[in-house]
Amino acid sequence: MDIQQNNTDKLNAILTIKIANSDYSDQYEKSLKSYKKQVQMPGFRSGQVPTTVIKKKYGPSILAEEIDKLLNDTLHKHITENNLNVLGNPMPVVDEEIDIDWKNPGDFEFSYEIGLAPEFEVKLTAKDKHTYYKVKVDKTLVDKQLDDFAKRYGKLSSTDVSNEKDMIMSHFTELDENDKPVDGGFSHSSTVSVEFTEDKKAKKKLIGLKAGDTLIIDPRTISRSESDLAAMLNISAERAAAYTRNVELKVTDVKSLAPAEVNQELFDKIYGEGAVTTAEDFRLRIESELSGMFVKDSDKVFKRDLTESIVKKLKLTLPNEFLKKWILSSSKEEITAEQVETEYEQYAQNLKWQLVENKIIKDNDIKVDNEEVVAYTKELLSGQYAQYGMMVPDDEEMNKYSQNVLSNQEEARKIYDSLYDQKVLSFLKDNVKIAEKEVSYDDFVKIASKA
Repeated sequence: MDIQQNNTDKLNAILTIKIANSDYSDQYEKSLKSYKKQVQMPGFRSGQVPTTVIKKKYGPSILAEEIDKLLNDTLHKHITENNLNVLGNPMPVVDEEIDIDWKNPGDFEFSYEIGLAPEFEVKLTAKDKHTYYKVKVDKTLVDKQLDDFAKRYGKLSSTDVSNEKDMIMSHFTELDENDKPVDGGFSHSSTVSVEFTEDKKAKKKLIGLKAGDTLIIDPRTISRSESDLAAMLNISAERAAAYTRNVELKVTDVKSLAPAEVNQELFDKIYGEGAVTTAEDFRLRIESELSGMFVKDSDKVFKRDLTESIVKKLKLTLPNEFLKKWILSSSKEEITAEQVETEYEQYAQNLKWQLVENKIIKDNDIKVDNEEVVAYTKELLSGQYAQYGMMVPDDEEMNKYSQNVLSNQEEARKIYDSLYDQKVLSFLKDNVKIAEKEVSYDDFVKIASKA
């Protein structure tokens, strides 16, 4: 057997594999004998079907299977022994002139396209400053969080007339183009929040309503999205997307939310009995939690900006045409060449960073060991228990639960990826010059949402 590599350029190559009859004949005969022992055919005792019959009926498919195994092993061996950094998987070169006669096996020749990753070095320097945005947790943010807590643990009570903070218990009736009830149309009760209605004209209409009032209104103006509209009217998402008519809104009740008092009872409900005892400590606890919460968001923005900078500076090129063909041929879902073309730029950017990240991990011997994985999994599970107000099991039980999670290959991969992401981020922080910049929450949202 012979394999030759012809590099068409730095990022593309053709692998040609020549297979002689002697390379596969012994294994092919063994497979025929093995199959003979298992196959059952009318007129023959089990295991006694003549080899000539087996070869005539099943020989081509058995040979094709053996050749496929041989090709895969040869490709893997060549890639491994030559330390080729292959992108995607080798793809057979389609040659319509080649007609393989599986019934009369002889020598074979197959060709494969491969895409190669670019060679590069990641050089981080302290000369380049990278901004790390920190959210300024000010009085306004703390007040907002405090108000949210008070509302979350507040009480709803009926009120006579709706105002801009109230909730309107409503019954919706479908109307036709002339704003008349549709016979057999939807009829559903739901709730409308005046406070979260963004359309100013619709919000004005919702203020001053009382039980028994009716209102003809475009439902899109009082819903936040198509899924919200579908839920409000109790119709399908497809119908909600196409709905263009008005509805009748009949007020059945108006509810006003009375926020909970900021006192010991509220402190205990949120943080546990006696954990916080004064309003000042309550505000400090909120401030600390907000600061901790924003660290993850700051890290995401920092990593996004830094990765864009590194990739741009490296000016990496990829075997684009090969990758587009590979994506098209390997996609598990139906996808068109036009879709691949549209989405390719984002895919390429993600792939470039993946190559950079892998290079950083390899060059700096960054590792994630099993103890770290188990500890991180237990931490995730503990967070879930705490989220639902459940008692965290003892360490022995948590070990069992974490092993159960890690037995799922997909979950284990996500956890390993998350830990590697954290370690690469720490490495980046330690090896570049960082200029911290404190910004308001609103400014941070604008920075974070930057495309």
